[in-house]
Amino acid sequence: MGDQCGIANGAILYSQDRIIVGRRVVISQGAHIVTGTHDYTDPGFSLFTKPVIIGDHAWIATEAFVHPGVSIGRGCVIGARSVVTKDMPEWTICAGHPCKSIKERIPAADIISFK
Repeated sequence: MGDQCGIANGAILYSQDRIIVGRRVVISQGAHIVTGTHDYTDPGFSLFTKPVIIGDHAWIATEAFVHPGVSIGRGCVIGARSVVTKDMPEWTICAGHPCKSIKERIPAADIISFK
């Protein structure tokens, strides 16, 4: 976890694998960051894990769900109650079920210079 991060009450970081959180990241109330799931094709539902990576300056809003193996790009905003099943690009606003890129986010000059 990088410097100056905020993880709100009720956020769940289900870390059966690595969760990499960049600097100045916000993870809001009730968000779920999940690194493990089960193989539905296996009659025994075997467990498998994949890391989650959240880039610097990203915000995972209230009650969003991030699946195993997903990367959230630097500066990306994930809207409330979104379900993220695929990688999300840098400096975009993303939302929905399934989550998708909605529009570009323009970073402030002070954020671009803070690396």
